[in-house]
Amino acid sequence: MHWPARYTPQSNWGQSLMYDYDAEKYPYYKNHASFEEIAEAMGKLMDEGKIRSWGMCNDNAYGLAASCAAAKALGCAPPAAMQNDFSLIDRRAEENGVSEASSAIHENVGFMAYNALAGGMLTGKYFDGLPPVTDDPQEARARQTLRTPRGRMDTVGWGRTLYRYRTAAAVRAAQDYKKLADEYGMSLLEMSIRWCQSRPLVTSTLLGHSNEQQLKECLKAAEARKPLPSSLMWEIDRIHMRNRLPIFASERVGKDWDGEGEIGERIP
Repeated sequence: MHWPARYTPQSNWGQSLMYDYDAEKYPYYKNHASFEEIAEAMGKLMDEGKIRSWGMCNDNAYGLAASCAAAKALGCAPPAAMQNDFSLIDRRAEENGVSEASSAIHENVGFMAYNALAGGMLTGKYFDGLPPVTDDPQEARARQTLRTPRGRMDTVGWGRTLYRYRTAAAVRAAQDYKKLADEYGMSLLEMSIRWCQSRPLVTSTLLGHSNEQQLKECLKAAEARKPLPSSLMWEIDRIHMRNRLPIFASERVGKDWDGEGEIGERIP
């Protein structure tokens, strides 16, 4: 199930500054499918042999717990997995209750981390001084980049959607992680994937690649069995604590903004 049908403060990959109680009454959300209806529909599909299991995507701890409770009350199978954005620069799932709800001693739901490389920012390939297409003030250069893209950041549609990984705070964090990876003799890509796979929350890390070389690096990192040094893990946490949720930070907040942030999130 991709995206909650109900209202949540997480909107278009953004995060509102507060929960909007009035939005619960908006016509768009008012008649959404209930947790019980969803669980019943998924259970029927499983009974008919059309699916083996079902999962959720881009939801939160409340949605996960409520879905599991509804399924159990109806005698249906609860969701088997939760797929959410998770990386070195987006650790929300560990801090907003999702890790607790999905724990084996609670709902026992697997967690699939997507965008573990933050749309490519955690590969370091966008640190070459060339702005992504939608950030480039030079039209001719942007057109050339479109013809030879480094990855999704260099496309118009995804480039805008993935802006959250290019906030000033996100770039600073990624560059700090790059320096740290260099100090420990590994690529930023390798450190990012190995860190992600080391987290108790994560049962699967979804990997993407823009070229064959990146695929090889991803596979090498994913197959690594030796844990990252404890000293490195602590240095990663130190960077995180200085810049805790960089993808929702913005230094371009305009006084004339009214109701909407840079990536579509409701403000306030």
